[in-house]
Amino acid sequence: MPDVRSDEDCRRLISAIYHSVYRGCFALMYACGLRISETVELPVSAADSKHMLRRKMQQALPLSEPVLAMLREVWKIHRNPKWLFADRKGASHLPRSTPRIAFNAARTTCGFNEDFTPHTLRHSFATLLLEKSINIRVVQILLEHSSLRSTEVYTHLSEPLRRDLRQLLGDFFAGLF
Repeated sequence: MPDVRSDEDCRRLISAIYHSVYRGCFALMYACGLRISETVELPVSAADSKHMLRRKMQQALPLSEPVLAMLREVWKIHRNPKWLFADRKGASHLPRSTPRIAFNAARTTCGFNEDFTPHTLRHSFATLLLEKSINIRVVQILLEHSSLRSTEVYTHLSEPLRRDLRQLLGDFFAGLF
């Protein structure tokens, strides 16, 4: 079972990351369900602001206005022509290890345990979408899973889903006995 955190916990951790570029990196991971390697290696060309899309090879995925605005602010810090998340020298993209150090420090500051990893943001993104009744096929596409089986791991019953299901079943079977 993947480690999943509430939206509040994810936002709290991301807010605790001091460095704007690293905070932007993890905000994008959470907002788009990306892996850390996919995030740090994103070229500037991946963000199509005109069409509000995130492009990857032949695939075009939606990009929300708040995420696009955040990417613009992060890019203004370094103005690297190639990378959305450039290293300090501007020669390459961030290595995975650098933002991970910032993540771990924020996790400690927030008092979260070591089970809360950068990949937890991806798990939490997928679970949140399913809790909001987004179709599992859409979640599969957003996570870029080749198999629906990979996405089905997120169909576990989280507490909000249990609560909603309990209410639905209660309403449905009210007056049965």
